[in-house]
Amino acid sequence: MNSSDGASHSSSRPENGFIDSASVVNSEKAILELLQQTPVRDNDEHLIEFSEALRTVAKALRRAAEGKASAQAEAAEWKRKYELERAQNQDFQQQDKKSGGKDDDDVHCESTQNLDDQDDLCNEANEQPEGFCAEHGICSHEVLFDGENDSASRAIQKRMMRKASFKLSWRCKGKRSDQHKHDIVSFEKGNITTAGRTSKQIALKWESPPQTVLIMTKPNSNSVRVLCGEIVRWLKDHKNLNIYVEPRVRSELLTDSSSFEFVQTWKDESEILDLHKKVDLVVTLGGDGTVLWAASMFKGPVPPVVPFSLGSLGFMTPFYSERYKEHLDSILKGPISITLRHRLQCHVVRDSARNEYETEEPILVLNEVTIDRGISSYLTNLECYSDNSFVTLVQGDGLILSTTSGSTAYSLAAGGSMVHPQVPGILFTPICPHSLSFRPLILPEHVTIRVQVPFNSRSQAWVSFDGKDRKQLGAGDALICSMAPWPVPTACQVDSTSDFLRSIHDGLHWNLRKTQSFDGPREL
Repeated sequence: MNSSDGASHSSSRPENGFIDSASVVNSEKAILELLQQTPVRDNDEHLIEFSEALRTVAKALRRAAEGKASAQAEAAEWKRKYELERAQNQDFQQQDKKSGGKDDDDVHCESTQNLDDQDDLCNEANEQPEGFCAEHGICSHEVLFDGENDSASRAIQKRMMRKASFKLSWRCKGKRSDQHKHDIVSFEKGNITTAGRTSKQIALKWESPPQTVLIMTKPNSNSVRVLCGEIVRWLKDHKNLNIYVEPRVRSELLTDSSSFEFVQTWKDESEILDLHKKVDLVVTLGGDGTVLWAASMFKGPVPPVVPFSLGSLGFMTPFYSERYKEHLDSILKGPISITLRHRLQCHVVRDSARNEYETEEPILVLNEVTIDRGISSYLTNLECYSDNSFVTLVQGDGLILSTTSGSTAYSLAAGGSMVHPQVPGILFTPICPHSLSFRPLILPEHVTIRVQVPFNSRSQAWVSFDGKDRKQLGAGDALICSMAPWPVPTACQVDSTSDFLRSIHDGLHWNLRKTQSFDGPREL
């Protein structure tokens, strides 16, 4: 190769390791033209596999081009902010030189514009300015002063005592990320201190007395049916509340006695969607499955749920049915401790969709969403991404994406950790992975997880949501999961931590072991 060829070759190399967007687009067009021109016969398996591989390469090139464009835009934004900060710092230095013996507090008030005194500056440091989230940044150009206003001889000492102030904001990606924002840090003269946490014990206090109660029951249980009638009668006679039940339950009550005519129900799907506007409190009679069923009735906000334990195993049902009058009386008076149980919002995006916004109807899950191989004998191949960052390729029986409330369900059986339900996070648990190093993960609540079936997968996958609504995922189909903005508030008998620990002790006999004998050998 001659020198001119070498020069042309070196000039075509991408800068900083990035792929040139024009070359990516041209490569993708060339691949698509090749796919259209290459005749593929039905009996030629090699050409079929080659064409599928080319489609995968074309998609990868397109994603690389989009990633480079996003990185370039972000770099340009950071450069603009750096130049702006640099210009502001130069202005501060020039004003400082011109002011001479002028008091530093006066100079600072002039530079911060429309601030009356130094206290306003401190307040501004604690607040997030409007539109700051969209900038995705951290500000540190404002300066705080330790106030001394004696002679000019102390001005130099004051300049040495300056401490830079700064502002922090949550790194956001779009408008929806505001729902995950928590004010957990405060700033005072440049010091970071913890102001609050999302896992605090939460108390609910009624501002006005509840008027309407929805009762959900476990089906095909005579004991639950009898108890439901007793609770309905007690709530109506002693609390004068409006009672809603499922159509099935209302028919059962009317079969037992015609005096239950006052009980209300719904007739169609549109009335179910408006339940959260009518119902003040939800009472469940059953196990964890009844709580899951009650949560699935609400596609948006969920009223407080009071779960009574009438099932075989209950991690979310702390109340005993024998004392329902005492428990309900205390809850209706308030205040009560509640546990905010996070839910996942899931979308299925088909390969035929024109973009990621063309999805099927979203599904909310309280426990977990499971992607498995179904009846296929082949390993499941699943490409996993977190906010467009590649996580791993799952090769095994499947994958579980669980909430922390669901950490004691399927995820626990697959080797995942037990997590307190108020810890905000998403559990990433493989099912029988064909790898010795594939350990479960716990990802933060703000990420968006994408699980896609690659085009070279030998079989299709199946996805289920809280054990229901099973759907098939073909090659190129994807499942997108993120934290839903509507948690399920469940009432606590004591508080969220005490109820959680009691549930794993009683339900799982966690760390149950005979105590070591005290009459053995001892250290001297």
